[in-house]
Amino acid sequence: MYTIELEGMDFHAFHGCYELEQQTGSHFEVSLRITTELGEVAETDDVRKAVNYLTVYEVVREQMQRTQCTIERVAQNIIDALHERFPQISQTECRVSKIAPPLGGKVARVSVTLEG
Repeated sequence: MYTIELEGMDFHAFHGCYELEQQTGSHFEVSLRITTELGEVAETDDVRKAVNYLTVYEVVREQMQRTQCTIERVAQNIIDALHERFPQISQTECRVSKIAPPLGGKVARVSVTLEG
């Protein structure tokens, strides 16, 4: 087993409970910690047998384009899509942060972390 981390992926997306958020969008950050089977990746040096970081990023980007009301749903969608694309993944921790959320005061970010 080994761990892959992708930290601070930056997106402009349209998630939120309020109509204005879904129209204008917000700044989001996604970080992942993926635990997966090593298999023959290190031995063969074959990226086709690995959880490819570029493909992981593309999966996250696709999920960020699907507008949702909650960042909890966004995180779950990302986890589900990664497990579907890479069956060798045993555990995924996904943190989705909304930067400067509209809460009526100064808040740097609000984040949720899901595991699956």
